[in-house]
Amino acid sequence: MKRSWEGIVLKAMGAKDFMLEVIGREEISPDFLRVNVKDGGLLMDSELHPTMWIRLWFDDGGKGHQRAYTLVDPDVRTGTFSMDFAMHAGIAADWARTVQPGATIEATVQGGAFNFPQPARRLWIVGDPASIPAINSLLDARSDVGSTAPAHLWLEFQHEADPSLEVRTTPSDAVTWIPRKRDGAALAEEVCSSLTAEAVSPEEDFFWVACEASSARAIAKHLRKVVGVDRRRIDVLGYWKA
Repeated sequence: MKRSWEGIVLKAMGAKDFMLEVIGREEISPDFLRVNVKDGGLLMDSELHPTMWIRLWFDDGGKGHQRAYTLVDPDVRTGTFSMDFAMHAGIAADWARTVQPGATIEATVQGGAFNFPQPARRLWIVGDPASIPAINSLLDARSDVGSTAPAHLWLEFQHEADPSLEVRTTPSDAVTWIPRKRDGAALAEEVCSSLTAEAVSPEEDFFWVACEASSARAIAKHLRKVVGVDRRRIDVLGYWKA
């Protein structure tokens, strides 16, 4: 399989490649499929951190195309982890629908890190089903660093079953599910109207935003320009583009 120019650039930047082996799969909702893999040494060789993601390479007629996936429940001891695939049209979803145990796929790890913010009085999190694996890893990481910071989450959804996906909250957390309307404007408006200078602590709170790109930009701009949050207390990423 010949990789695209992205693969050449990643290799030049020191990215490492691994061969993953599929060991199973399971439907976690009508719209999401979880694929379980052996890591091929990836976890032992990498600096594992919350929200960690890798690139998978899919064969499209002899050409390699990459897609990024967050690690779900990585276990260094067993050398296993999982990845969640949205079941929409596309080469990655087609692969996940039909792949069988024993099949292999190439993965690339290229840098990346995440340090849990300290101090963190409260976490404000914005996402959608695509970013729930990363959100769960972030919520889980609180106990690893001895944090009791409560979290308020806004999660955008498009499918009826999306709110049934597991979100690893504690009794001190709150989740608001928002249907996707007006190309994501409903999410941005709801979040921005709630995150005001009076409602948050720009110096002590942490803001994590990972949703559709235009919504993510609008929310990040509001936090910086209107609320006055230092960019070092905001982690923002456009997970996909409408």
